[in-house]
Amino acid sequence: MNELIPEQFPRIEGERVRLRAIVPSDAAAVLSLYGDKDANRFGYSPKMDSLEDALELIADIHELARKRTLFHCGVADRATDELIGHTTLFNIAAEHRRGEIGYSMHRRRWRQGLATEAVRLFVGYAFEQCGLRRLEADADPRNTASLRLLEKLGFQREGYLRERWELAGEIQDGVLFGLLKRDFVSP
Repeated sequence: MNELIPEQFPRIEGERVRLRAIVPSDAAAVLSLYGDKDANRFGYSPKMDSLEDALELIADIHELARKRTLFHCGVADRATDELIGHTTLFNIAAEHRRGEIGYSMHRRRWRQGLATEAVRLFVGYAFEQCGLRRLEADADPRNTASLRLLEKLGFQREGYLRERWELAGEIQDGVLFGLLKRDFVSP
């Protein structure tokens, strides 16, 4: 069990987004988010063909949180509380106070700055509340929006990993990013 990760995620309010737990009533939004294979081309995309798949993923998210091995929270539109994306903290090395982050945003909410706001809030939480001192992220070099988001938040490019991933039969490179707590400008 990793004591740096809380069992449940508190609500964190941003200007336009809210970070919160993903709950069973979000199943249709989870299906829409992960069912868009093109939008998830550059990252983790679980099998998502039905509401049952979405409910299974939500149950898995809660179980992993109870075990404190992965911290996956929803990004909701603050005005409507509609689930529009996610942020994840995983591969936490408590002894080194380090972890990795991932995120995605529903395609219809791209290019609105919502992912940047959500990830900034999430990174602030990871540093301030979870006690981490270093975060890492991995992005496909063709995913220019994700590269810009990470750089905007102060992440530094630290490596290029050739043929790191095979997702849906496609070989993908990875750009490794790192951010130290002391270099992060909180929201």
